[in-house]
Amino acid sequence: MRPDDWHLTDDVDSFLARAGDFLHSRPALHTIPLTVTEALRTRGAHAYGTEAPVFGILERGGEVRATYFRTPPRRLNLTPITPDESDALAAQLAAVGLAVPGVSADRDTAAAFAEAWQRHTGATPTLHERQRLYRLGTLTPPEPRPKGRGRVAGEQDRDQLMCWHGEFAAALGAVPSADAGSWADTRIAHERITFWETPDGTPVSMAGVTPMVAGQIRVAPVYTPSHLRGHGYAGAATVEVSRAALAAGAAEVLLFADLANPTSNGLYQRIGYRPVTDFAVYDF
Repeated sequence: MRPDDWHLTDDVDSFLARAGDFLHSRPALHTIPLTVTEALRTRGAHAYGTEAPVFGILERGGEVRATYFRTPPRRLNLTPITPDESDALAAQLAAVGLAVPGVSADRDTAAAFAEAWQRHTGATPTLHERQRLYRLGTLTPPEPRPKGRGRVAGEQDRDQLMCWHGEFAAALGAVPSADAGSWADTRIAHERITFWETPDGTPVSMAGVTPMVAGQIRVAPVYTPSHLRGHGYAGAATVEVSRAALAAGAAEVLLFADLANPTSNGLYQRIGYRPVTDFAVYDF
């Protein structure tokens, strides 16, 4: 494969003009690029940091076969490609000197690209996380439901959201997508975080959702502070936002779970989520 089959751009509108139909053709599999590019399109090129994002499109005979994006300082995100395509992409990115601190993709693509990147750069890949993508089937609220209720987070909850945003990112070892204040403000403005609160009004868990793009909404993040876990709060919050996503007209409601956490994987399946495919995240 010729390396120049991959076309690079730093403009999200140009990227979507060429690759939008491809991404919309499989909204579940492409949920990450769909939601990230929507955020960049609506909030601007610096929605995820001060450095400009980078996009790539693999085309053959005028047809888009795959895409990638990177929002520095985060990892490269790839749609499914073959080992030969992974090798060609790694060669091109290494040749142009693009920094690639890691890769996130479906399991086979991530492994193939990690091996190719090591061949071309000498960087040693380390498996950071294995994830499973789930799609909601029939929503089944857990029984017994914990005492309390769901409530959409509002302005009065800004400090709580900022605190939990930081705790959630730290627990994942992740780079926050934005500063905590901006993150909280955006989600409050668009009513995208729901708390589960106890009967006395104390928030004990939160579940968020992405904007609807291509008929899909992804549940993220789901977080319960460690000292409050084991009471069913996360399941109750996830049911609340899942129900709201269906009511909003989502054709697909999705979420990712860390495969190293059997508790969350078991919970999501009990409330109606079914496996779609596995993903992997590598650091270089």
